[in-house]
Amino acid sequence: MKQIKVTDVGQLKNELNKYKKGKKLDIRQFNMAARLAWLGKISLSPLDPEDAENQAWLLHLSYPEGLAEHIINLDEDLMGQIHIVDREQGGYLAEILRQGVQERAAQLQDLDRRDFYFGKFFKADAEQPAGDNA
Repeated sequence: MKQIKVTDVGQLKNELNKYKKGKKLDIRQFNMAARLAWLGKISLSPLDPEDAENQAWLLHLSYPEGLAEHIINLDEDLMGQIHIVDREQGGYLAEILRQGVQERAAQLQDLDRRDFYFGKFFKADAEQPAGDNA
């Protein structure tokens, strides 16, 4: 764990300013976080919503479940921890999260309206030759 000497006020202010800006994930880490965001497996929150100068985001990545658990490669160093990301990447992850929720909801709505039986039933009738009805 990183230690900051409290007696050095300048160093303390510098460290606080670093947290206010957040840090960037590397490309590999961001892509993994974006995949989890699309699945709805992240939590994002402003680091300090009451501070207008603070533009960093708190990011928590949750483990995927089901089929995604077996398909998506995870960076164990990022999983299950809270990270402070900068304004730009946090904003992009929020957009991806919103997009994933909208797309998954649309897929579920389409599935709810879909009629599997009649599509297969009428397709089978149309494929039978006309002379087979005897």
